Amino acid sequence: MQRREFLAATGVIGAGFLTAKATAQTGSIREFKLKYGPHFGMFNRLAGKNATIFDELRFAAEQGFTAWEDNGMSGRSVEEQEKIASTMSNLGMTMGVFVANEIAWDKPGLANGSQEGREKFLGNIRNAVEVAKRVNAKWMTVVPGRVEEKLQMDYQTANVVESLRRACEILEPHDLVMVLEPLNWWANHAGQFLQFTPQAYQICKAVNSPSCKILFDIYHQQISEGNLIPNIDRAWDEIAYLQIGDNPGRNEPGTGEINYRNVFKHVHEKGFKGVLGMEHGNSKPGAEGDQTVIDAYVAADDF
Repeated sequence: MQRREFLAATGVIGAGFLTAKATAQTGSIREFKLKYGPHFGMFNRLAGKNATIFDELRFAAEQGFTAWEDNGMSGRSVEEQEKIASTMSNLGMTMGVFVANEIAWDKPGLANGSQEGREKFLGNIRNAVEVAKRVNAKWMTVVPGRVEEKLQMDYQTANVVESLRRACEILEPHDLVMVLEPLNWWANHAGQFLQFTPQAYQICKAVNSPSCKILFDIYHQQISEGNLIPNIDRAWDEIAYLQIGDNPGRNEPGTGEINYRNVFKHVHEKGFKGVLGMEHGNSKPGAEGDQTVIDAYVAADDF
């Protein structure tokens, strides 16, 4: 069964949708104002029966999504990475972030200043450069790891800054950017060193490199500090990437307390041209859930 037949059979789309697709053979059925980036698994029910990840990319492009992100890209085979890059290039899609380093969720990472930990991190960065080249990526996520409970915070910050400076020496010649992601303690990642926007901003200023910027995850920062638009404005010159998820629940816009239409309108008016990664789940199961996510972005992008 072809994807169009599958969608019609499931009742997820109607005649209007099919007509729109039929008259848009060379393009998508809509044009979003911002580069929203889904991830693999988000649309795999609507992409068709037995859909591959490449079918999912094509389906997303048809829906108007012009970017993509894949946290686990480094773990894919070289062959698969190259095929993803080729498919996205043919679709005119921008590659968003992948995770660059092995994250120390349960022990100090960069904060304790150990030479062994630093060298391992720098090895991850060297590998990430090769991945980025294969998949046409510019940004990669870096998380410094847990706090060191036996060391004052200022020393920890200095240790992190030094490791990031060393990483920038690797990234700058390739015009690549690591984006530091503050994570919330209260719902997902208790004990992580990097929590707040001002903290990430201070670190980026200390590193002082175009290869070290902030990933502003709207979901995490709503939990950690709120005050979203003012914090976006204050840190704007260091923000290179945004991620999305409503709170509570970490699902698509409209399922929680964040006024995403206003947030999107604000970053659009500020001239943001980068990717907004859709790092969240689907609030509903199956094909209906896939379509609900699409509808949520259509609504939130209507400003």
